[in-house]
Amino acid sequence: MYKTIGILAHVDAGKTTFSEQLLYHTKTIRQRGRVDHQDSFLDSHSIEKNRGITIFADQGIFSYNNSTYYVIDTPGHIDFSPEMERAIQVMDFAILIISAVDGVEGHTETVWQLLRKHQVPTFFFINKTDYEGTDVAKVLEEIRANLSDDVCDLTNAFNEEFVEFLAERDENLLEKYMDTGYDEDLWIQACKRMIQENKIFACASGSALKDIGIIEFLDKLHLLTESSYKQEEAFSAQVYKIRHDESGNRVTFLKLLSGKLKVRDEVHYGELAEKITQLRVYSGNKFKTVEQAVAGELVAVTGLTNVSIGDGIGAINNKTTFDMIPTLKSKVFFDDSIHVKEVLRCFKLLDAEDPSLHVYWDEHFQEIHVHVMGVIQLEVLEQIVLERFHFTISFGEPRILYKETIDTTVKGYGHFEPLKHYAEVHLLIEPTKRGSGITLDNVCHANDLSIGNQNLVQHHLLEREHHGILTGSSLTDVKITLLTGRGHNEHTHGGDFREATYRALRQGLEKAENVLLEPFYDFKIKVDMNLIGRVLSDIQQAHGSFDSPENVGDKVIVKGRVPVATFMNYSTTFASFTSGKGTLSLLFGGYDRCHNKDEVIEKIGYNKEADPEYTSTSIFCARGKGYKVPWDEAEEAMHCK
Repeated sequence: MYKTIGILAHVDAGKTTFSEQLLYHTKTIRQRGRVDHQDSFLDSHSIEKNRGITIFADQGIFSYNNSTYYVIDTPGHIDFSPEMERAIQVMDFAILIISAVDGVEGHTETVWQLLRKHQVPTFFFINKTDYEGTDVAKVLEEIRANLSDDVCDLTNAFNEEFVEFLAERDENLLEKYMDTGYDEDLWIQACKRMIQENKIFACASGSALKDIGIIEFLDKLHLLTESSYKQEEAFSAQVYKIRHDESGNRVTFLKLLSGKLKVRDEVHYGELAEKITQLRVYSGNKFKTVEQAVAGELVAVTGLTNVSIGDGIGAINNKTTFDMIPTLKSKVFFDDSIHVKEVLRCFKLLDAEDPSLHVYWDEHFQEIHVHVMGVIQLEVLEQIVLERFHFTISFGEPRILYKETIDTTVKGYGHFEPLKHYAEVHLLIEPTKRGSGITLDNVCHANDLSIGNQNLVQHHLLEREHHGILTGSSLTDVKITLLTGRGHNEHTHGGDFREATYRALRQGLEKAENVLLEPFYDFKIKVDMNLIGRVLSDIQQAHGSFDSPENVGDKVIVKGRVPVATFMNYSTTFASFTSGKGTLSLLFGGYDRCHNKDEVIEKIGYNKEADPEYTSTSIFCARGKGYKVPWDEAEEAMHCK
């Protein structure tokens, strides 16, 4: 049986030390490493050793009681949470480490919400119980108050209290218990099922550093988990990580969900097919090659050059969406002696490994931009580039990533007809709900525009991010419908419909009520009663909104939304005035109307007339010459009516 176990936590809760203990007890490693000693098995990268934090989601393998376990140690720092979320998608079970010293912290809640989104059955381990003054019962109550009421204590598993806890959550169990009394095997199977269905979350405690309670926890974990992968079905897998080895080979990490995979098998995804040239099984930074892998295993393959993280391949064709989305962007600075194409090539490799970077080349300004979570990530990126590619870079000050949408429905018209070229496109552009991105529809008749040209228009609408007209930020949350269009049998050439499509989109935006959007946090704050006034005042000053505060014992909990721009540095202030005893959870909450639109527009200073990639002006032809028609006159000049 194969099981993938993820270890997650707020930074410094002891997650890597816990992982090392599991590997040591199962004789995978000979000695237990420590992050602070720079000798842990799973934090093998030099940057991780130097910084003393986990940055990359690395995996180890151990065998226990005839089961093979893949253990993934994930980053705990919020700047590297996209890496953590990418690993979550392939976990069968998660172990969420809570420090008995610090309790439930802000990022703990973020991790918990991601685990619930991906529906990963979760165990808790309260760590650092060897510290003086820690109270496991108090932390357990804190977990129940902040995360879930359905957390049960594994310390006395299957005693009367534990059985009653299960029976309260399953009527059939309760009836059997009342009729026949206690049957241990029945209750073990019921507990397994309820864990698998996310109805209960089991909790244990101990000390990873002092090796207290680890092997006992592993026994319970083994007893209460199982997986059921179908090896006889068609091959399918999920891509969860991409790396490049020392030879520059692209290495794609897969979780096999069904079937089998062999070296030289042809793998299909989308309309593409590629041949597997090597199968690797990684543990730490070392790997062994194998000839075959089966459902339930984590393997790395070479030969796949076009898949992306989150892709389903083989018999499944889904794409995982992620919540941990960067809200900042930064410009890359590098020495003039390094050719920009070389810098861009290196960043494209990093972009494949971390698609949240969203590396962007600004052709007009000849600049490279990246999307990031925070300044620690930028510092790490500088080190990675130096170590891997042997040149020095730096970054500009991170800025908020804005987006744009529209408030009104409009029609956009684009015509491109310089001499011996011809294309015309009519679009309907409608506002849609927040977070919907760009969606397409097509009501164009084949008599007006060939199916091939219709497909071209739709391709051009999705091939890139389109600029809004307020700040040049990405257009989002619109539905674009192809109404009609026209080509010419002789004069329509490649690129003509791209020109007409972009002009139609831009012409529509010129007529619309445009809206600037900024990223928001969904926050949850828990503080002592005497501090809630200060907190609410801070939220209001930051242009946030909140629900009615809720009293929980001697604490107050308040939830709401606040712009990232005004709250991104609040954690330092918050930690200071709460003396580190309050909890602040910030989760990306999507985009909404910008609170200081005019100020941002003025600061960015985007000139819509000078954007080299976009124009709302159409080009028509008369007497053998092309001439320009401005956007506000273009509709009348269109050929399709």
